[in-house]
Amino acid sequence: MTTGNAIPSLDILVREPDGFSIWSGPPFGNGQPSIKLERVACTNVKFSEDGSRLMVMKSDSIIGIYDCSSFKEIKSFQVPNVAAAILSPCGTYLQTFQKSSTPQEKNVVLWKTEIGDAVYHLFQKCMTKATWPSIRFSSDEAVGCRLATNEIQFFDARDFSKGIIHRLRVPGVAAFEISKAPGSHVAAFVPESKGTPAGVHIYACEKDLQSQPVARRSFFRCSTVQLSWNHGSTGLLVVVQSDVDKTNQSYYGESKLNYLTTDGTHEDLVPLRKEGPVHDVQWSHSGLEFAVVYGFMPACATVFDKKCKPLLELGTGPYNTVRWNPKGKFLCLAGFGNLPGDMAFWDYVGKKQLGTTRAEWSVTSEWSPDGCYFLTATTAPRLQVDNGIKIFHHNGSLYFKKMFDKLFQAEWKPVSPDRFGEITELIKSIDSLKVEETKPRGSSSRLNASNNPPAAKPAAYRPPHAKTAAAIQAELFGESPTQEMSKNALKNKKKREKQREKKAAEGASG
Repeated sequence: MTTGNAIPSLDILVREPDGFSIWSGPPFGNGQPSIKLERVACTNVKFSEDGSRLMVMKSDSIIGIYDCSSFKEIKSFQVPNVAAAILSPCGTYLQTFQKSSTPQEKNVVLWKTEIGDAVYHLFQKCMTKATWPSIRFSSDEAVGCRLATNEIQFFDARDFSKGIIHRLRVPGVAAFEISKAPGSHVAAFVPESKGTPAGVHIYACEKDLQSQPVARRSFFRCSTVQLSWNHGSTGLLVVVQSDVDKTNQSYYGESKLNYLTTDGTHEDLVPLRKEGPVHDVQWSHSGLEFAVVYGFMPACATVFDKKCKPLLELGTGPYNTVRWNPKGKFLCLAGFGNLPGDMAFWDYVGKKQLGTTRAEWSVTSEWSPDGCYFLTATTAPRLQVDNGIKIFHHNGSLYFKKMFDKLFQAEWKPVSPDRFGEITELIKSIDSLKVEETKPRGSSSRLNASNNPPAAKPAAYRPPHAKTAAAIQAELFGESPTQEMSKNALKNKKKREKQREKKAAEGASG
């Protein structure tokens, strides 16, 4: 079901060293994307979670806010010494972090993007992954909260002039994650301390319901955790990471996957059928299933329901990444980072593999909001060479490819998947469009294929001494050497020939 009559377009943000631009997304009319917004100079750029606003940071401490329906700048902020900035999920607020020299200077400011006024100030000594953004919101911006010493502070997200409306006391809390939609619960992580095990506690966000946690889970050998809420705020996945593996099977420590529910019916480990690290885990958009990639290589991949029962085994392979289609029908398993980039596309509903391909050196990857395309990007500074964008169909076939001298960022503009039609109908319409485009342009399609020949398979590396040995062996057995001899080998060959001639001459004279 779509929420409006018009189906929204797909847009792609592309940032290069001299600025960012907005492309129109697929399907492309003539095989190439059109430009919706010409290049704008910036140092950083980020969409709000719902895709309604775009934040653009510029080199002169100016932050511009763009309306994504027209890509026109609607507000500009001058923030001296700004080090970081982020939009709230619906784009209502802009949060900035400035370098501060004294505690008296409140260096975190919350701005109202529509009117440009500062609505809240606070001091934060440093910026870390656990403490930024300082104020966090649920996806509907109904709840706002902040991590403080031994407590989590709650705000009225619609009126920050009230200040802190209540506090949740959690001694030793080091990190937290608020549920997204709805913002009904908050998960707090307390690390190990003086022999006491680490733990994750789930509390209700309403003040009257915070006397006791609704669920909790304790674990030893825990250094860090990753907290992941599902849509619906009924389940929490906790990846527990330890820096040291007591079994000495992994240099990178060990990890375990735990699952907790807000109704308290499940507080235990997820039953994984292979030993090894948890590489990646992701909820489906419905929040009823989650997919896990785990185990020593070749890794396993399994889909579980919200009761931790296996629903589908996706086989094994060189994978460390899972991306679930926003419409819930397709899955992509991939092996990025230090793996060669293999990708396998699955139809979860049909329980079958659709195709496999490879996207080497990919740094980022994500499905389009309508669930029909999969984008991978090789970006700097992670990789300084072979930067580029690839777009694949839902079955893994390559649709578009473009290389850059240097690329910093490539991502889809966020759009709610509910605004698009059923995924099967979208795929049928795209397939019919491909047939219509292919018929009149047979020659151009052959030309594009010739302009992008398949990459030649690199030859196996052979050290210099192996090349020399091969040449000498060929000479000894009377074969012709397959490769040109090195200078030293040629010199030794001439030396041996002179010695043989000298011996032959001496024998004749005798």
